[in-house]
Amino acid sequence: MQPLPDLIDDSLRVLFCGINPGLMSAETGHHFARPGNRFWPALHLSGFTPWQLAPAEQGALLTHRLGITNVVDRPSARADELTRAEYVAGGENLVAKVLRHQPEWLAVVGVTAYRDAFGERTAKIGKQDRLIGDTRVWILPNPSGLNAHYTLPKLAAAFAELERVS
Repeated sequence: MQPLPDLIDDSLRVLFCGINPGLMSAETGHHFARPGNRFWPALHLSGFTPWQLAPAEQGALLTHRLGITNVVDRPSARADELTRAEYVAGGENLVAKVLRHQPEWLAVVGVTAYRDAFGERTAKIGKQDRLIGDTRVWILPNPSGLNAHYTLPKLAAAFAELERVS
């Protein structure tokens, strides 16, 4: 199965970074493609996009100076199938992408993925002290439907905090 191509350019306000592509995303070529994933609704409800994009409309993100990448390129059914080595290597690759494209913000979608990729065991949701070049870093909750700690309104509120400062 092919890795999912990044949606990225050099003038981004926010580069969103998922954990890794799910199988449906890898199959369709669209980020956050699983119907139960709440990334697209949260993005819209938070004010990042004027309408709720469908995964197939992901290219429209660039017109809003938004992009998407992943910590780990390898598709899997579940994130817990990834190894620590994949997260660490993914973190290194992510730093290289950020330094190359210099978005204003990197928003990692999933605190555990951030902790594993960057070795910051105590990181919490929200703005981080870490800078990658001049890029500021923010951690958002994982929008997967499996993340029961965050309802859609709570998830959208977390996204809206970043939208207000970006």
